[in-house]
Order: sequence, then structure tokens, then C-alpha cells
Amino acid sequence: MNLASFRSVAKLLPHAVLVCTASGRILAVNPATLRTVNSLRTGAELSDLVTDPGELGERLSQWLRSGSPLPGVMTVRDDEDRPVRLRCHGARATWWGGSEPAVQLHLSRLDISDRFVALTQRITLMNQQMTYRRAIAEQRDLLLRSEKAARARMQRLYRLTAALAAGATLADVCDAVRKCAPQALDATEVILELHSRRIIPSLGPADSLPLVPTSWTDLDGIHGAGTATVPENARRVPLRAEGVTLGRLVIPFAPGGEPDAELTLTIALQIAQAVRRAGLFEHEHRLAERLQRSLLPSLPDVPGLDIAGGYAPGTHMVDVGGDWYDVHVLDGETVGFTIGDVAGHGVAEATAMAQITTVLRSIARRCGNQPPRVLAELNDFLGTYHQGLMATACYASYNQRTRTLRYARAGHPPPLLIRADGSTRYLAGALAPPLGPVPFKDYPQDETTVPADATLVFYTDGLIERRGEGLDVGMDRLAQAARATAGLDSRETCDVLLHQQVDTELPDDRALLTVRHA
Repeated sequence: MNLASFRSVAKLLPHAVLVCTASGRILAVNPATLRTVNSLRTGAELSDLVTDPGELGERLSQWLRSGSPLPGVMTVRDDEDRPVRLRCHGARATWWGGSEPAVQLHLSRLDISDRFVALTQRITLMNQQMTYRRAIAEQRDLLLRSEKAARARMQRLYRLTAALAAGATLADVCDAVRKCAPQALDATEVILELHSRRIIPSLGPADSLPLVPTSWTDLDGIHGAGTATVPENARRVPLRAEGVTLGRLVIPFAPGGEPDAELTLTIALQIAQAVRRAGLFEHEHRLAERLQRSLLPSLPDVPGLDIAGGYAPGTHMVDVGGDWYDVHVLDGETVGFTIGDVAGHGVAEATAMAQITTVLRSIARRCGNQPPRVLAELNDFLGTYHQGLMATACYASYNQRTRTLRYARAGHPPPLLIRADGSTRYLAGALAPPLGPVPFKDYPQDETTVPADATLVFYTDGLIERRGEGLDVGMDRLAQAARATAGLDSRETCDVLLHQQVDTELPDDRALLTVRHA
């Protein structure tokens, strides 16, 4: 909804309603506001009108944080510089799409004398015009019904606006339209017909869209879906955003229903903007995921070993991250494994990750059989060329003939050893500070003998971290999931562990490297 829609709805209300920015600038008022206090005009600054600007700032801050109306009192001066006390109910105007957040206020006077005068005038009028008493009562009932209908419509608009704003993906937006738009439009249902190629830009000639429409119709027919059959009385409204026609909104109104053309166009604009935003988000997400995967190395074929790696982005992440893994063939019987995570998301972190994997290959060729030295040189590189960044890492060298694994960790979660019977053990030794923040050279080393039928799992913390719980809980959950991988090869084990059910709002990227004897 925009200000024009607000004015068309609010002008019917008998009480004062205004919309102002977080700084107090009045964006719009209804006629009842000017009748209540004639100084409250569009464009005026509340801070210049109230008697206590400091208290106003605190009230506006409270109202901006509220999803439902909160009460309050403020005193403003009218055009004749007389103080007028007002009772306020304010909440954030979630429908407002301006650059600065806005508050919607409902106002009523606390001046007892004004109410007394109004009551006296009403009694006098009723005594003089008794013949019009019934007409006045009917008019009042009509006004109350109009106000109730306007409030109900406003609430339905609020629900639709909030649902569209909360939707990050196209599926979220389409689900919000399916659930909330019919009530907001007084329609039996709302059907979305979209051009999938226009919503999510292609990543290249060979790119295929991963979208599978469930709550919308694909007008481009990429997924074999044509235009749905709709009733004859349905109204089709184009969905346009930023000069691009994304599709149309098909609205079968109830029999006898009279659609509000202005309201319909306003809601269609809201939906188009949400669809456009969701499409660009998914495009950026796919682009970031493709870039991230291109930075990860191709693993070499190592005779005698079954090795698999995998990466999965966080479901709500758009920026590229810093997770990496790699395998280094050191000699005829020794292989090096590394996995790590540069803290944060963004170009700097992805650049550091790409350089780390390159430098690691050079370091591994010189001293890959000495995990502490590998981490010491890597720490020196990160502190010299990427000051301010921090990374965790685990490096291990494995002798296939003796099955001896030597490893060192720089702030990284411990590798997991899965035996053939499904039992597990974390290799929790050789822990030292993360790479980057401080100079450090004395990285400890631990070693263990890997059973011939066991699987080694190296992973990043996104696989075990959940907001609001300790790492021990996540490590127990991973160990429990690992028990179900007994008898699986490395690729199958990787797929099972990498794609566990993500049960957190903001999951991190996840990288995984699994190794076992072929």
C-alpha cells in the first residue's frame, strides 16, 4: 500500500489517523486529523509541534519496534499556539516502503471541555431536530460499519504486506500470495501466472532453472505447465516491476462482488515487487553457490582410497563463503588431507580461501608429512597477506601402508572416525589457536591408527553449529547420524551427512571430506 491508498482508506475514518517517519515528519493525515488539531498537516514536523520533543523521540522508537498498536499520550500546539493533549495508539507502518521507516498513529483528544461542548451541541441539535433522530442513528450505524469494514480491510492488507516482506524465496512469496491475497482482495482465490525466465536471470546458455512451480503457473512452459483454467468472471492484472512484466495476477471474484480497481492495482504492485525481489535473490544465491563451487578444487584419484568431497551453502546466504577442502598426493604411500573455514562471508573471505588452497598445495609439496609445520607456514601466510581475517583448519597426513594418521588442528572441529560397525570416535587431540589473529608456530601433533574398514570424516563447523545450542550437542547429533552410514562408500556417506535436515533459521555453509580404503 502507498500513501494514496492510505488516504483513500483513512478518509472514511471518523477519528484522526496520521503517518509519520521515524524522525517525526508527517507523511499523510486524514480529514479527521485536521479537525482534531489543525496544526497536524502533511509535511509538518512533530518535533516542532509537541511540547516535549525528547519524549516524542522515545515514543516513536517504541512504536517503530511494535507490531501491534501501543498506547501513549502527547501534547501538541495548534495554529493558535494552544496546547492540545492527545491519546495515541501507534505501531510501525509495515506497508510503508519508503527509505525511512514510518509509524501509523491513531489520535483522540483528551480535552474534557471539547467533549462537553460536543455533547451539548449534540443534545441541542437533537432537541431541535427530533424528526431527524432516526436518520442520524442510521448514519452513525453506517459509519460504524464502514469503519469496521475499513479496519478489517486494513488488517488483511497488513497481513499480506507482512507475509510478502518476510518471503525471501519465490516459493515463500507465492505461498504468501496464495494464503493472504484472496482475503485482501475479497476474492475466492488468487492465481499467479509468471514468466520464469524473466524472474530469475539465466547464468549462461547451459543454465537450467531449478524452479518447480507448485503454487504458480509457468507462462514460459519450462516445466511443462501451461495457463490454468479460470472462471470467466476472473480479472487479469499485469504484474510489472522496474519496467519488466513478470506475469499476471488472475483474480476470480465472488459472484456479485465489486472489485476495487485502485486496491487491486496497489496489491498487484506489491506482489510484483516481492516476486522481483525474490527472483533476484534466488539468482544471486545461485550465482554465489556456483562461484563457491568453482573455487573448490577437483579431488585427485588416489589408488587404494575412496575419497569424496561435498559443499552445501547456507539456505539464506547470498555472499560467497570461505569453506575449503583439498587432497594432496605427497608420495607413493602418503596422502595429505586438509579442510578449513575462513570466518565470515564475502569477496575478501572467498579470495583468502582461494589463495589458501593454492598456498597449501605449495606447502604440502615441501613439508606435507609434517602437519604442525604446514599449519605454521599457513598461519604466517594469513597473518602477512590477510591481516584481520581468521580461519580454522585441520591438516592430516595419512600413510596407506601403516594406516597411520598424523594431524594438527588450528581451532577446527575434530575429525570423526566411523568404524565398520557404526561406532564413532572424534580425533580431539592436537588443538591450537585459529590461523591469522596472532603469530604462532608451535602447533601440536597427534596420531592414530585408522582401521582398514573405517571412514574418516573431515568437516567444517556449519555441519554441527546451531544457533542457541552448544557444539557438544551438534557433535553428538553428527555422531548419531554417522552410525547410519555403516556399509556406505565415501560418496554415499558424504551425501548423508552433508544434507542432514537443517533446523536453524540461519545455517552456515557446510563442507565435508570423507576418506576410506577402497
